[in-house]
Amino acid sequence: MRHLFPVTDQTLESGTADREWSLAELADAYAYPDTAEPWLRANMVSTLDGAAQHDGKSQPISSATDMRIFGTLRALADVVVVGAQTVRQEGYRPARARAEFADRRAAAGQGPAPAVAVVTASLDLDFSLPLFTSPLVPTVVLTGASAAPGRIAAAERAGVRVVLAGDGAGVEPERVVQGLAGLGYRRLLTEGGPTLLGQFVAADVLDEICLTVSPMLAAGDAQRIAGGPSVEVPRKFALVSLLEEEGFLFTRYGRA
Repeated sequence: MRHLFPVTDQTLESGTADREWSLAELADAYAYPDTAEPWLRANMVSTLDGAAQHDGKSQPISSATDMRIFGTLRALADVVVVGAQTVRQEGYRPARARAEFADRRAAAGQGPAPAVAVVTASLDLDFSLPLFTSPLVPTVVLTGASAAPGRIAAAERAGVRVVLAGDGAGVEPERVVQGLAGLGYRRLLTEGGPTLLGQFVAADVLDEICLTVSPMLAAGDAQRIAGGPSVEVPRKFALVSLLEEEGFLFTRYGRA
């Protein structure tokens, strides 16, 4: 992997060499900013023609290095935020503890693994799945106030932490961030899907996006990385870093 941006004396000397980066180097490159406020980061992959998935999954357009970065971003987060449809499509499981990041997480005051937080208005979830029955850290579900009491009770019986993040049938992105911060989760990572990311973008609560540009063409009618309501004026983000390997571009953008 090569470091293309930002260019410094160090990268000119050695950082641009095409070599495999250690997990520690990746963790340093993607460290969260030192802020007391919650920080919402997104991690997504897209083909050259804008497809975020192929046959409903992101794995076919990914790579081994993309998955290493995916795992590193998870290991740095307090909580992984995901939409219910993505949970169903991708077969989400609990985040696992990784020995390679144990010391780093302990030094940051984090538990052995990030929690997973599922955003769902309907609470139409199978609470018998391992994501809910056997996580290292209790799974969180964020839903609206009008969610069926029976579904809320079923979630709580499964050991799920239920957070109301909306006054009506829907879930409000701002209250998702606030609700997770209220549980002590400051380093937030969302892995989509496109509908959830689009809601975060429209609500202007996204602080950073780590986007892998895959050197593939998929055609078809797959969603982009973000869908849903458009913003009145496109929001500009600034390039923070750029890595490359075998044609894959690993970009990191933050609020401009």
